[in-house]
Amino acid sequence: MYNKIIKKEAKVAVIGLGYVGLPIALEFAKSVPVVGFDINDARLEMMRNKVDPSEELPSSAFDGCDIEFTSSIDVLRTAGFFIVAVPTPIDEHNLPDLTPVLSATRSVGKALKKGDYVVYESTVYPGCTEEDCIPILEKESGLKFKTDFKVGYSPERINPGDKEHTLPKIIKVVSGCDDESLDNVAKVYEIVVKAGVHRASSIKVAEAAKIIENTQRDVNIALMNELSIIFNKVGINTFDVLEAAGTKWNFLKFSPGLVGGHCIGVDPYYLTYKAKELGYHSKVITSGREVNDGMGAYIARETIKKIIAKGNEGAGKTKVLVMGATFKENVTDIRNSKVADVIKELKEFGISVDVVDPAASSKDLKHEYGFELTDNIANDYDAVIVAVNHKDYLGLTEDYFDSITKGQGIVVDVKGIYKGKINKLTYWSL
Repeated sequence: MYNKIIKKEAKVAVIGLGYVGLPIALEFAKSVPVVGFDINDARLEMMRNKVDPSEELPSSAFDGCDIEFTSSIDVLRTAGFFIVAVPTPIDEHNLPDLTPVLSATRSVGKALKKGDYVVYESTVYPGCTEEDCIPILEKESGLKFKTDFKVGYSPERINPGDKEHTLPKIIKVVSGCDDESLDNVAKVYEIVVKAGVHRASSIKVAEAAKIIENTQRDVNIALMNELSIIFNKVGINTFDVLEAAGTKWNFLKFSPGLVGGHCIGVDPYYLTYKAKELGYHSKVITSGREVNDGMGAYIARETIKKIIAKGNEGAGKTKVLVMGATFKENVTDIRNSKVADVIKELKEFGISVDVVDPAASSKDLKHEYGFELTDNIANDYDAVIVAVNHKDYLGLTEDYFDSITKGQGIVVDVKGIYKGKINKLTYWSL
């Protein structure tokens, strides 16, 4: 398969052209023929016009790329090496929603031919590729796994908004269903990944490696969040504590904050789901998720306490500005943004909330969470919550916050970016 691809006798297909899939497709398309497959025709038309619907890549990223954007199964059949890069979200009960990956698998199954390869990049629990996906590939194609087609798993490591750790620069974990497939999958990815590949011993090991990357971060951030709750009761600033503790050479520098997005706030639930299925109820991971999922409401309640302490207890008169609505700084992505939890909790207390964000789409926020961005910042807020440390906010001064708040206003600095810079106004951070 590798030889066919470098000789341009076989095409690479990428199924799912979002934050993960499009950069992969374009990177391959610089060297070999690519089929970019997506079910959203409006997005496909944008990409044909060199526009990234996710607003991550410039139009120049499409230059010199041998790629055909399509939603046609017939065109998909012209490929021989299929990369599945669709989202794997959770549902309202925090259970894995495999609908996108299983739907993509059915599409690939319809296009599969003898000798073809299928590699999954979507984050799943260990065993999902072999137990859930491969039977669908066999059913849809009428072909036999290993005998007629090969399967591998290579977890995505693309970080939205990160211009430094791009696909070619990050070591890629690869795996295959046997030695031959592992070798071919590794060599194909080495076409675009200049940092090299790590050959995992099995598909399940590669699946598990991906899911614990984000689970580890989630648990560590949960510890910081719990510590911030404790230190708040003690009356000391968490970031001061972390700065002091960080002087030790082996201290792990994690910070408290809102844990949202489509990776860290989601992936641990896939692991706890699989553990429960196997008869083990996760304790540490589940506790960490509980802490992190509760931080939005905690920030809102602490803000309300400070407003009440100022003597403004008339809920109808209380007004709060929330700055930032994306799931993290300097991205447009609002998926699973925990800022929505802050806003929801404030509104449940009858508080009027204005929201601004230099990167987010007001239309998308309305569709996803039911609130819109405000066009004009007022000058009578009781409190301002800086929920996301966008670069646009880093240079804001105390005079600015003073100008948009009434009386002695309150600045809630979730990530501690103004620590030591707010002296006259009431200041609080995690």
